Amino acid sequence: MSRPTYTGPLLSHDIELDLSRNEGSLASSDLVGSVVDPNELIRRYPDTTDLRRRLAEIHGVAEDQVLVTAGGDDALFRCMLSRLGPGKSAVATTPTFEMIPVYAGQIRSQLVEIEWWMGPFPTSAVADAARDASVVFVVSPNNPTGSTITSDELRTVSDAAQLVVLDAAYVEYADDDLTAVALDLGNTVVIRTLSKAYGLAGLRVGYLLGPSDLISEMVSYGSPYAVSSLSAAVALGRLNRPGDLQAVVDEIRTERAMLANLLDTLDVHSLPSQGNFVLANVEDPEWVAGACGALGVGVRRFAGRGDLDRWIRITLPGNEREFIRLQRVLTIALSPQAVLFDLDGVLVDVSGSYRRAIIETAASFGATVTERDIEDAKAAGGANDDWELTRRLMADRGAQIDRSDVVERFEEIYQGLPGRPGLKFTERPLVDPATWTRWADTLPLGVVTGRPRRDAEEVLDRFGLLVDTSVLVTREDAPLKPDPGPVLLAMEQLGVDRAWFLGDTTDDVEAARAAGAIPIGVVAPGAPTRRTARTLSKAAQILTRTTDLEELLP
Repeated sequence: MSRPTYTGPLLSHDIELDLSRNEGSLASSDLVGSVVDPNELIRRYPDTTDLRRRLAEIHGVAEDQVLVTAGGDDALFRCMLSRLGPGKSAVATTPTFEMIPVYAGQIRSQLVEIEWWMGPFPTSAVADAARDASVVFVVSPNNPTGSTITSDELRTVSDAAQLVVLDAAYVEYADDDLTAVALDLGNTVVIRTLSKAYGLAGLRVGYLLGPSDLISEMVSYGSPYAVSSLSAAVALGRLNRPGDLQAVVDEIRTERAMLANLLDTLDVHSLPSQGNFVLANVEDPEWVAGACGALGVGVRRFAGRGDLDRWIRITLPGNEREFIRLQRVLTIALSPQAVLFDLDGVLVDVSGSYRRAIIETAASFGATVTERDIEDAKAAGGANDDWELTRRLMADRGAQIDRSDVVERFEEIYQGLPGRPGLKFTERPLVDPATWTRWADTLPLGVVTGRPRRDAEEVLDRFGLLVDTSVLVTREDAPLKPDPGPVLLAMEQLGVDRAWFLGDTTDDVEAARAAGAIPIGVVAPGAPTRRTARTLSKAAQILTRTTDLEELLP
């Protein structure tokens, strides 16, 4: 029988600012370098005595009331192993730290879950359930909601329970620290960690506080050497230099309030949080996460968790520059000022015109170019100029033809000659005028294309799209994509700085990202869907049809 497993955030974009894991702000950069004789530490089995002594001093407890663990997860699992197993039950709120149900399932214990999103802790319901359970798990501040329990509520739960485990991983960010209250209750242990406010998530150093008899019980479970010597030494150094801790916490609290206000202005409901994160309820979490990811910012989706399907969790960076970036990305994703479109393959089906013109032009000079060759070139990027692409593909096949001759032949085939209609008349619109007008009533629409202006205006007018196009940027106006110039020029002419851009090639996506616009991929008619998905993998979302944009528009 399969066991429940933990699945971390799945980030499919090139993330530069990962705000999906609730990691703390960066600690002092000299912590590792300050470790004395690291080679000797590596050679010997770990000894956490000094670290345990320092933690006991910080919390005003005896050393035998402290157990150093491999992060808070290890402390949590030891508590599970000490009291639970087949036929036994535990109580926890939901939604909460996902390792609680994972661990409970792995050791085949029943987990009674009491709903708690915000507001007062469900004290009565938890206390009632606790009377028939072996242990109660309380996470405060709760992850992912940020809600907290009060000291009176904790005492009431303790009175009804055999054992209470208070997971206080985020307590440094909260208004109240209930560690001392919990340690006076006699049947409560407290999980703490250096992964969050102290910024040491990669070291995997946590600890468990509690009465001596309970800590002695937990010691017998898990590895005898849970934390490496180097991790313990760096952690001790961090505890001995806590000078920036309050500044880090204050910055997080400031950002937390500012983010809640921003989300409110964007008509997004978020829960009051006392952690280093905010949980926000959004209409389309896939879009928000993808849009942020496309601009290099990772946020946490909870796909597959029914109660959290409509929520995203955003870790606060604790850094002014990074927080400004987060605010901007969220605002672009949720409140664009304009939508920009590539022309070919997005607004107009050119599978029988431009691409066919490449093939026929090459053939007229004795070179064989296939649809796959064109797909390969477009996927590789730097192929936004179809004249130059044609010349380059021919040259690769031994046909060295002057660019001017290529352009002339291409235009004859595409535009047509007397008595011979050009391939441009095979084109068809991918968005009808009524839809275009409806979108234009919502947001200004712009077209950014590598076509000459004459051709772009002619085709837009032919299909009834020109009249509601607020701006048109063509090859005469700016460098070709993937240069961000044409996208930036369109935004400048519209007087906006927040835009979405729809395109069907990697050049479109790269141009949008470099311009700070959210790229949306579109599968052009006739394009292979799977391959296009790989080509446009950096886009916020990939639409099967351009008109699917309707579902994303605010």
